[in-house]
Amino acid sequence: MPVPLYQAKAEFFRVLGHPVRIRVLELLCDGPKPVRELLAEIDIEASSLSQQLAVLRRYGIVTATREGSTVVYALAGADVSELMLAARRILTELLVDKRELLTALQETGAP
Repeated sequence: MPVPLYQAKAEFFRVLGHPVRIRVLELLCDGPKPVRELLAEIDIEASSLSQQLAVLRRYGIVTATREGSTVVYALAGADVSELMLAARRILTELLVDKRELLTALQETGAP
């Protein structure tokens, strides 16, 4: 029996649901990067980064290419970059709404 689409989507978002993985994807939106550059930008141990990259690679979200002794990671497709931009727009909108609510609450002064 095939997995329902909603379950596949939930699994996809679960894979994205880790701060280090999100940061890796943000960095890769600017283009392919070797592991050493990712390590310089993300304050974690190399082994931890390797684990997170393996998860992203296993689910086909990023690709890895060996160039000599260097492994270079890239987004698997432009859709991933578009997803990151969409998430940023949605988050910005949510925060704007919360700011408006906070301002309204502060202005009323009522309990």
